Amino acid sequence: MATTRRSGLAAFCFIAASFLLSMLTAGLAQAADWPTRPVRFIVTLGAGSGVDIGARLFAERLSAIWKQPVVVENRPGGDGILAITSFLSANDDHVFLVCPVSSFTAHPYFHDKLPYDPKNLIPVARISKTVVAVAVPKALDVNSLKDLEALARKEPGKLNWTTATGFTDFVFAGYLHSVGLKMEKVPYKNPAGAATDLAAGTIQVYMPAYAIVRPQVMAGAVKVLAVTNRQRFSGLPDTPTAMEAGYPSLDFDGLVGIFATPDVNAAIRDRIAKDVESVAKDPMILDRMTATGQIVSPGDGAEFAKSIAEQKAQVAAVAKLFGGKPVQ
Repeated sequence: MATTRRSGLAAFCFIAASFLLSMLTAGLAQAADWPTRPVRFIVTLGAGSGVDIGARLFAERLSAIWKQPVVVENRPGGDGILAITSFLSANDDHVFLVCPVSSFTAHPYFHDKLPYDPKNLIPVARISKTVVAVAVPKALDVNSLKDLEALARKEPGKLNWTTATGFTDFVFAGYLHSVGLKMEKVPYKNPAGAATDLAAGTIQVYMPAYAIVRPQVMAGAVKVLAVTNRQRFSGLPDTPTAMEAGYPSLDFDGLVGIFATPDVNAAIRDRIAKDVESVAKDPMILDRMTATGQIVSPGDGAEFAKSIAEQKAQVAAVAKLFGGKPVQ
């Protein structure tokens, strides 16, 4: 009887192993044949943004590798939700989301009910880290974050600020809370409009992607006090990181990457990650990305997921300071 049970168990294990092997083989074969038609990258930001430029640079190189067109489709608006829902509704292994993680990490705190499930955004590959700047008007008499803190203490409530995404709203509000400062937030729907107002002195502090304020910086109308990234940006070699300046609450990387829907085969996701890493080694890509305020930083799905989890934890910690409610 015992021999019969052992024989049955052995047979079951053999069948299970054979099934898993066949599934793995099928997945690898599917990845080898993929893509079979044009690929779409849906981007949460508008044409001309740093993320858009990066998506197009990678799309061009990936198209050559995949022997299929890679089309970049911009779906700005709706706090990133328009692009995300469009991507998820396609549910297609040839349609992917390319966006900064900050497009969605703060959504649970800003929206009572989301029209999508964040668990369905599957990290495929990290592409880059957007350089995020703490910028002020050239005319403002501050040259460092310490100077800004001193001025804000001297004139509480007189300075105003804005940022470009829900996540950066949380981070900057957390910074103000951590150092005990009071500034007034001014909401903007158009990041470029905020850059124009910053140069004019209408607002005093703006924390967007560096690419957004770069024209004003180059024109001498705006200065960057620090970057939030964990490493200095080669395009601003003399500008300290927030951590170097002594403000750890402003320390974060602007993560950008590719997401798939849950049904996309793991072997396909792995192939995309490897191809992204290959493209990232191209010197032209490195130069062009640097020029648009981005640090090329490829990573596979697991690495990307880990860095996203860290950013979500940062959002949760700041939200807790304000009772888990959006900061207005």
